[in-house]
Amino acid sequence: MAKTVAKTTVKGTTIKQAKAAAPAGVTAFTPAIGRIPIVDVFPSVSGGRWPAKAFAGEVVPFGATVFREGHDAVGARLELEDPSGAVSSYGLRMIGVGLDRYQTLAQLPTQGAWRFRIRAFSDDYETWHHNASIKVPAGIDVELMFAIAGELFTRAGADTTRPAADRTVFLDLAASVLDSAVPATDRLAAATAPAVLTAVESAPIASLDTFSAWQPLNVERQRAGFGSWYEFFPRSIGASQDADGTWTSGTFRTAAARLPEVAAMGFDVLYLPPIHPIGEAFRKGPNNSLTTAPGDPGSPWAIGGAAGGHDTVHPDLGGMAAFTEFVQAAKTAGLEVALDFALQASPDHPWVKEHPEWFTTLPDGSIAYAENPPKKYQDIYPINFDNDPAGIRAEALRIIRFWIAAGVTIFRVDNPHTKPLDFWKWLIATVMAENPDVIWLAEAFTRPALMQSLAKVGFTQSYTYFTWRNTREELEEFLDGLSHETAAFFRPNLFVNTPDILHAYLQFGGRPAYKVRAAIAATGAPTWGVYSGYELVENVARPGSEENIDNEKYEYRPRDFEAAEAQGLSLAPYITRLNQIRNEHPALAQLRNLDIHASDDDSIIVYSKYVAGEYTASGRPDGLIVIANVDPYAVRETTVRLDVTKFGLEPGASFRVTDQLTGDSWIWGADNYVRLNAFAEPVHILSVQYGPDPSSETETEPPTAPDALSGASTESPTSSDGTDPH
Repeated sequence: MAKTVAKTTVKGTTIKQAKAAAPAGVTAFTPAIGRIPIVDVFPSVSGGRWPAKAFAGEVVPFGATVFREGHDAVGARLELEDPSGAVSSYGLRMIGVGLDRYQTLAQLPTQGAWRFRIRAFSDDYETWHHNASIKVPAGIDVELMFAIAGELFTRAGADTTRPAADRTVFLDLAASVLDSAVPATDRLAAATAPAVLTAVESAPIASLDTFSAWQPLNVERQRAGFGSWYEFFPRSIGASQDADGTWTSGTFRTAAARLPEVAAMGFDVLYLPPIHPIGEAFRKGPNNSLTTAPGDPGSPWAIGGAAGGHDTVHPDLGGMAAFTEFVQAAKTAGLEVALDFALQASPDHPWVKEHPEWFTTLPDGSIAYAENPPKKYQDIYPINFDNDPAGIRAEALRIIRFWIAAGVTIFRVDNPHTKPLDFWKWLIATVMAENPDVIWLAEAFTRPALMQSLAKVGFTQSYTYFTWRNTREELEEFLDGLSHETAAFFRPNLFVNTPDILHAYLQFGGRPAYKVRAAIAATGAPTWGVYSGYELVENVARPGSEENIDNEKYEYRPRDFEAAEAQGLSLAPYITRLNQIRNEHPALAQLRNLDIHASDDDSIIVYSKYVAGEYTASGRPDGLIVIANVDPYAVRETTVRLDVTKFGLEPGASFRVTDQLTGDSWIWGADNYVRLNAFAEPVHILSVQYGPDPSSETETEPPTAPDALSGASTESPTSSDGTDPH
């Protein structure tokens, strides 16, 4: 693992950004203030109560606030212990001036239980260097300065942990700096030569070592942090309707025909709503009506019937054997199957008779059904976790183990915020101890404290309020918070739509809105998701609601994807390109590297994502600038104003950018004119060319690599005039 050097220094950081470098609410966690105070260590979750999160290949910022009394210099280093027990040391650099904030970056390559601590110390050489650089040229305390230097270099030369070559350099310096026959300027130059600075940077000449407490860090597998999800109802794929209106359900075997198409769009996780038997009692009809007709399939979330409960596959889908074949077919296509885990029951579920204590009985003797006013779910009984907590825990664990044995290691958990937090803490910890590859996605649209606590106790990912963040101001606050304030524990999955949610922005924004939302979701976070039908721009809502009309939750919805694509109506090619860009650019595989930039138009959002070459397999840096017109009804013109240091360039630099959606290429600087037509292409996704001559049209062919974490990049055509034709 490469040691972090000076180039990891964060430049131009504001006070707001420095505060955002650590999770909100984290305070000093050291048992006591040591000789050199160390506070606000990050990444830390509730002062170390819960492990911070990362995933294999993630680049993580580490740091703390370190200071001392007086004016002597202090330093800080990160000590990072991997699952094997090996410890690596990294130098920390100050963030901004006068903030006492120190940070470094480290890439965590392997899954497992890591931990880290911060070492703070009095930087004796830097204190001397600062004083000598002022005093010696001024002729003040010259020989005293060199006497102090002689003591420092003698100490360093006697340190057997240092390389032999460095020790020799230090011992020679210890003698030469005391030679008053040599001009003072020459002695100072020798004591501050680049080789000396490099040696003391690697191993400072220090005293007063102070250590923070060890902090836990759980590194999960790559898919836990980087992936593209696609949701479909298997019963709709291949469903058919007879002349008399009778429907025949699709099966896992007919649904398998759709797998290559989903994989071809670049998705790697296929999420299935519940696949279990559905109750007959109070079954919902089309559009959530209370009136059903023969053959209405009902909501898959009304789990349980005569055929069984949570450990049974709906007979119409082909049963367990067909599901097993489907999982294998998905794996062959390059897809992992994610299964819905909904702890609730229809009135016909076997639990209702076998374990009535698992439900809430009302004073009139009836069992309480689920409600989310004004929505009512008469076909669903929620679980009461207090009457028999041991019994329901044992059953939930049995169900999860059953599906893991069937090949499922990703679970999308329905409404986890309506179940006790301590239940999830216990269940997730128990399962992860047995199988650390399991991924848990929380479908929790609730208060921030509860959403975030679910993540802290173990949920791998979470749905977010992305759907309701549509203006530039809303999106800037949202994306910045996800990338910095909560990134140590809360990992977002930016679904652009769900069967339950069709925001007005999509209802009325048409095709431009669908493109904007997909582009921001695919680039704003490492994990995003699409519910089937999005690529067809299905945007008609049930009157008075925020969900699709003819909702697939309550009826079969076969779709003709091929016809839509043949007519040029499908967004599948656009979505495919977004996923290709994600896999070609390692910067998009990171969560914590998003920076907001300015634009002169309130409807144009600008952000960048960057990863240095030392963290890519190719060894090349990767930077992207995303510019989106969030007004789906208009052409917008603006000047975007970039802080180029945020994506690895020096202030004042000129550089080439290439649009990864169109192939157009321009020479840019800090301020750039942009015109985005909502009805043509409302988004730029610009890759930054790193090289000595951005005006050159000659480009070397970039190396290739298998995925975004490995650092592959693509060749893109360039325009001839180097200007933005917009």
